[in-house]
Amino acid sequence: MTENEFDVLDELYFVQSFGYLKETLDLEVSAILEALNSLYHNGLIKCLKTPDEECFNQVDILKEGKGLYFLATKKGLMAHNTI
Repeated sequence: MTENEFDVLDELYFVQSFGYLKETLDLEVSAILEALNSLYHNGLIKCLKTPDEECFNQVDILKEGKGLYFLATKKGLMAHNTI
């Protein structure tokens, strides 16, 4: 897990919007999207359309990520806590 991925995952213990991540993290938008994309494809986070509506179809985070919400999965929480 990269440092950027770790930092993003650190913010996803609760549902957070992309806007929140952009405001909170000292990272470029592209770096946040790349970290989210990697975390998503490794099953460490899940994507939500709204804070209560999970996306069950495959999501293209690089294209759609700015309008989504994110939450760490159990696997993601375990990976984050073992580093």
